[in-house]
Amino acid sequence: MPVALEWTPRAEQQFESLRNRQQQQVAQFLRHLEAEGCAALGYRLTGGVPLDHLCVKHVGDLRIVVAFRSGRQACVVLIGRHDEADPGGDVYAALYELAGVKPPTDPRTKPSCCDDSGLPPEIGAAVDELTDRAVRIRRTRRGEGRNGDLPRG
Repeated sequence: MPVALEWTPRAEQQFESLRNRQQQQVAQFLRHLEAEGCAALGYRLTGGVPLDHLCVKHVGDLRIVVAFRSGRQACVVLIGRHDEADPGGDVYAALYELAGVKPPTDPRTKPSCCDDSGLPPEIGAAVDELTDRAVRIRRTRRGEGRNGDLPRG
């Protein structure tokens, strides 16, 4: 099911800070996401709300975290590496901060992003709360990248 994409300001900043080749890989995946919806994503997170409503795709050594406002509208929440040795640079540490939750302690599974009917886990207006938190985080990390129009090629 095709979806329209929106971005958190933090994801825009992260995209802009990527090397050209990584930007191209991410852009290619995002075109696939626009065309295929949740079927393009790898797995859904676990750990309770809002984590269990967020999906992830590995693109090279990057993780792209996506939330679905609805079945037809997805939001790129974060883009980054998973590096537990560098909590300041780990995409999941940033995600927990963004979601306002502690890291899950239960064993994690990786269920499919889509449900049995092929529909994404809709988070609805909670995307706005994630976006607002991402703006606050972005303001504290201005030196990491610049905000601007994203290349869509």
